[in-house]
Amino acid sequence: MALGYLSGKASGKLLKTQVNLPLVFMLSVVPDVDLLFPLFLQHRGPTHSILMAFMVFVPFFAVYGRKVIPYFLALVQHSLIGDYVAGGNVQLLWPAAGQYFGMTIGIESSINVTLEWVLFLASMVFMVKMGDLAVLLQPHDSNLILAVPTFTVLLPTFLFFPLYVPVWLILPHLVYLFVFLASMFVDVSKAFRKL
Repeated sequence: MALGYLSGKASGKLLKTQVNLPLVFMLSVVPDVDLLFPLFLQHRGPTHSILMAFMVFVPFFAVYGRKVIPYFLALVQHSLIGDYVAGGNVQLLWPAAGQYFGMTIGIESSINVTLEWVLFLASMVFMVKMGDLAVLLQPHDSNLILAVPTFTVLLPTFLFFPLYVPVWLILPHLVYLFVFLASMFVDVSKAFRKL
């Protein structure tokens, strides 16, 4: 999520495009929806394919042009950088090729834990400095899509044992979980006040 935010936000700045933060965060974990369907989808299989991501985004590129680039980058960074580095075994070119790609750095390795902490801290600094944390905690029509990262990645981390997340990375998960739940609560409470 940190790398998705950083890549989406940085490319949005370069392209002078305002990005929808909940959408960037949601897209940054979309490939992991395969975790919800283990009987039908292999983890890091077709949902992690950059070819599939490109095919899905073609209509959006056709309609919105370069404004879509931050969202596309938020999506493909998950497979191209995140999962490629940590654990590997990613079907980047499915359906054209079924082979797996990636490095052999384990998710619990000190290299991965350090990289994730650096990215997490950088994302938090940028979120505060750019005012994005405050934006996430204000009512917005798209805040509820933060349910996707919340229920596909964050909450399952704490519901399934053994944990698939190294103990050292629980704090970043808790921070994102708190921010996303608070953001969704703001929207839900606003909706109830309107009733």
